[in-house]
Amino acid sequence: MYLNILMLPLLGSIISGLLGRKIGVTGSHIITISCLIVTSFFSILAFYEVGICDSPVSIQLTSWVNSEYMNISWGFLFDSLTVSMLIPVLFISTLVHLYSINYMAEDPHNQRFFSYLSLFTFFMIVLVTGDNYLVLFLGWEGIGVVSYLLINFWYTRIAANKSGILALTQNRVGDALFSLGLFSIFWVFGNLDYSTIFSLVPYINEVSLTIICFLLLGGAIAKSAQLGTTWLPWSMEGPTPVSALLHAATLVTAGIYLLVRSSPLLEYSPTVLLFIIWLGALTSFFAASTGLLQNDMKRIIAFSTVSQLGYMFMAIGLSQYNVALFHMINHAFFKALLFLAAGAVIHSMADQQDIRKLGGLQKFLPFTYTAILIGSISLMALPWMTGFYSKDLIIELAYAQYNFSGQIAYWLGTLTAIFTAFYSFRLISLVFLSYPNAPKNDYLHSHEASISVVIPLTILSLFSIGFGFIFSDLFVGIGTDFYGNSIFIHPSHITLVEAEFSLPLILKLLPTIGSIFAATSAIILYNKIPNVLIDLTNSPYYLMNSLNNIKGSLGRRIYTFLNGKYLVDVVYNKYLIGVGLKLGNTISKVLDRGIIELLGPFGLSNLLMNTAANVSRLDTGIVTSYALYIVLGLISIIFILFYPIIINSDLLTSDHLLYNSYITEIRLIVIFISSLFLINTKSQYYNN
Repeated sequence: MYLNILMLPLLGSIISGLLGRKIGVTGSHIITISCLIVTSFFSILAFYEVGICDSPVSIQLTSWVNSEYMNISWGFLFDSLTVSMLIPVLFISTLVHLYSINYMAEDPHNQRFFSYLSLFTFFMIVLVTGDNYLVLFLGWEGIGVVSYLLINFWYTRIAANKSGILALTQNRVGDALFSLGLFSIFWVFGNLDYSTIFSLVPYINEVSLTIICFLLLGGAIAKSAQLGTTWLPWSMEGPTPVSALLHAATLVTAGIYLLVRSSPLLEYSPTVLLFIIWLGALTSFFAASTGLLQNDMKRIIAFSTVSQLGYMFMAIGLSQYNVALFHMINHAFFKALLFLAAGAVIHSMADQQDIRKLGGLQKFLPFTYTAILIGSISLMALPWMTGFYSKDLIIELAYAQYNFSGQIAYWLGTLTAIFTAFYSFRLISLVFLSYPNAPKNDYLHSHEASISVVIPLTILSLFSIGFGFIFSDLFVGIGTDFYGNSIFIHPSHITLVEAEFSLPLILKLLPTIGSIFAATSAIILYNKIPNVLIDLTNSPYYLMNSLNNIKGSLGRRIYTFLNGKYLVDVVYNKYLIGVGLKLGNTISKVLDRGIIELLGPFGLSNLLMNTAANVSRLDTGIVTSYALYIVLGLISIIFILFYPIIINSDLLTSDHLLYNSYITEIRLIVIFISSLFLINTKSQYYNN
């Protein structure tokens, strides 16, 4: 059964990809979806057997690398952490496959698309089930390559090409750091096996662990799109099912899984944990404030993904790995719901994604409106929704640290929750509640999606409502031992009791109160009194020096700054990419085509040819010129041979000549031969 979980998605991908013309579009749909449905059923059985019954499974297939004391095998581990990851990965992948039947119905390359989706699922399963870092790295690289193929699926579009290249190149930087981390782990521990490494961690130098953790963190930052990376919002150029699969439950969660799996390493590296707290808090605030004034529907949801990933990093920095994993699972369900519902809107309205050009869709798409409303309410973590049981807990745990970093994380997390509620209901207001702004023909042709879209949206809506309530005690309840040894939390880092019982009630309710206020403000500002927002950015031309003009100018600047994503892309292009291109051009012109060519075969051949040409010019046929050359050569040879004696007369003393002479044996031989030549020449002169 456990090997079937691994092999069935790969089997579906191979059949759909290589035999697509034989089985046709419908056959590709049936085979890939059937394989994933069976795999999802097996994952439920594995969750019961491994997680509920506490019976981990380890499978050793065969040896992979066996060189001296480096022994790495094809091994797969099914523990509580693994089966918890398999549930969202396989469930959402199955629903995305089903959703894609309708969404990609008009695309001529269905077989290739479904093959890529199943192959991506296979590599994600390899990543979460491997029992050593090298198998994890294999899955890590696999999802990176297939994500490029999926983002760039419509490869005739320039925007899709650029988005795929951006995602691939930024992830390659993280992959390089991750690979350096693997080299460091092998250097320090002598192995890449989880059990060997984690059992030796308490005996390793803290500096070595800090370096290893920072390198692993570099890989996680790139893969999970943390502060400093820009690829995730731009990757919305791919098909909407790709956005739902990659950026809700799989690709972006790989970095979270890596850090959660490496919890024994992180627990003995407090410097890295402190850095992760700040990184997660700043990322969540940056992404949420950036999403406030975005106008692309999918990009708004993408920035909310980055913001929620920041919450997960914050929980990891607080050493609450179980809470981070629980929020990751919850987030996968309601974020997949938002992406798929947004795709239903886009598909119905002639592929229009700009929320300013939509509106009034509440009566045209009531089911889709309900799905987005459920996903948004769960995202803003209103009480008793799925997001509430993990998101608010992370904010409370930050305050329960009772230190400066925890306080900063709490307040940034609270502001992020407020911003999240505002842009979520801004999207709902402009798309569903405001006046219609799309062409009349689009409304006449708008329609609810088919059953293959309704089923995934219904299932994800139910998960977004009840999953957190049902499984919160199992995953993050006080005293739960669900994860067992798969997650390690140092006893001094356990703060769940303080977060549950010692915080003032107002601090617990503040994120919820702020979220409700922000959501209400968004509805009022964009539906009841829109002139307030218009006046903030517009001002009459004749009020050049008035207060209104100052407000209008300031409002436009704030709008441009936030809508332009803090101008991060401008800074990257001007100061990093531009400088890098100039440096590369200089290296190419000066070093590659200059110094290397001059010192290499090309330069050597030119030197010999030019020297030969110059020497040939000396052959003038004039005897006096030849005599001059001979005299100059003779003088030069004599000077070279006797210059130590000419420069330093002390060398003529007997001690120096016998014991420390600068005139070597070979030089004496040359002097002897030259002397014979001079004597012979002189004797011939006298004889004549």
